[in-house]
Amino acid sequence: MSKKNKIREGNPIATGIMYILAAFVVLITLYPMYYVLILSLSDPRYAITLQVYAFPKGFNLDAYKVLTLDPKIWRSFANTVLYAVSGMLLMLITSILGAFPLTYKSLIGRKYVNTYLLITMFFSGGLIPSFLLILRLGIYDTPLALIIPGCFSVWNIILVKSYFSTVPETLREAAKIDGANVYQILLKVYLPLSTPILAVIAVYTVVGIWNSWFSALVYLPHVDWQPLQLYLRRMLIQAQSPTEVMNAEAARELAARQLSYAQLKYAMIIFSSLPVLFTYPFFQKYFMKGIMLGSLKE
Repeated sequence: MSKKNKIREGNPIATGIMYILAAFVVLITLYPMYYVLILSLSDPRYAITLQVYAFPKGFNLDAYKVLTLDPKIWRSFANTVLYAVSGMLLMLITSILGAFPLTYKSLIGRKYVNTYLLITMFFSGGLIPSFLLILRLGIYDTPLALIIPGCFSVWNIILVKSYFSTVPETLREAAKIDGANVYQILLKVYLPLSTPILAVIAVYTVVGIWNSWFSALVYLPHVDWQPLQLYLRRMLIQAQSPTEVMNAEAARELAARQLSYAQLKYAMIIFSSLPVLFTYPFFQKYFMKGIMLGSLKE
């Protein structure tokens, strides 16, 4: 290939192509979320027929008024924040404390512990044993029914262990010479160097808990402690259910409710997604480092 036809670094044509491709990827990635946003802000008549493409038609905030003026939705929102924050903190604690001892090659039974952890990743008891365990522990229909089962992950322990293994053992030995004990080595040597992987686990845990609703459906029969996603699901089901007596007034009410439901479901998506979308940029720097764990080797 001649030098004339080579794509060199700084070539304006190649740079322009890369910018166009990047803009196209950004467009196809962000447009679905933007489309849901403009549907939630449009008049229900247009939202139900999906006749909205670039900008809202018939600007309407009724769906957001329904959501924000409902005190029960704020209670469920607070419940979800409680589950997400407590679950994230406990997940980090269990992952760190489970992974750090396994980095010691001299640990007795280290091989068997690793094997035991791997077995639990492939085999589980299922829903019924889990439900019976929650009953026996006496935490059924309490917030602990969602917090305790979700505060432990073997996969996260393996991730943290793999990241801890990249820390040179010479740092551990140097800390020992300086008089540091095991806890000081963990807190002052390993944790400051492991911020990327801990940020990844924190983001994944928060997103997983925030979007979860099935566990609450099984373990929380009363609405007082139910999370946001389950409450929104119940609102959607109630909005779609027809009335029993179909007189003229009831028919008009049902038609209006079905019309507003089209806008309401899109507003629910935006309302429940914004908190996670706003927290992600704060973790992005660490998230990109942690997600590449194991992809490069020196």
